[in-house]
Amino acid sequence: MTTSIKDVARLAGVSVATVSRVLGNGPVSPALRAKVEEAIAGSGYRPNLSARRLRSQSSLTVGLIVSDICNPFFTAVGRAVEDAAYRAGMRVILCNTDENPEKEAMYLRLMQEERVSGVILAATRATAARLDIAALGFPVVMVDRAGPSGGDAVLLDNAAAAGQLVAHLLEQGYRRIGGLFGNTSSTGAER
Repeated sequence: MTTSIKDVARLAGVSVATVSRVLGNGPVSPALRAKVEEAIAGSGYRPNLSARRLRSQSSLTVGLIVSDICNPFFTAVGRAVEDAAYRAGMRVILCNTDENPEKEAMYLRLMQEERVSGVILAATRATAARLDIAALGFPVVMVDRAGPSGGDAVLLDNAAAAGQLVAHLLEQGYRRIGGLFGNTSSTGAER
């Protein structure tokens, strides 16, 4: 059985408002705070994060939507995002799209339903071309792939990086250089 905030208030002999102030770190006397915290610990109460998100219309959650979690680049991005979110007291919802625009659209809807604080998105070409960030209702930062002009993005200069790679190979004496690039994302074309 789930313990409610009303159960905690009854156990502590205080009002629901007092329990709420303790949970929200509001103004409560130290003795009353200790009494409520003891009731919380004894009852096994856990806050209902879904209810809290509904009331606040926000969460301490960020969405990370990547195209392929097996790609070492996105594994490193995921680690960096999770580390930064943890330090900020936030949580991360990680989604893998497999470069599938339908799957990506489903995850963007999930982020709206979860009322995330924002999303970091490595968009497919199809999504990047038609994405209406304002309609999503949360901030979006594109990563690795550009989105709508003027939107926030963290990008690599793929053309310059490919040029540096080819220059390095030429310096090493290689003369027949080939490259294989997919067409599902913009990065391959840039390279």
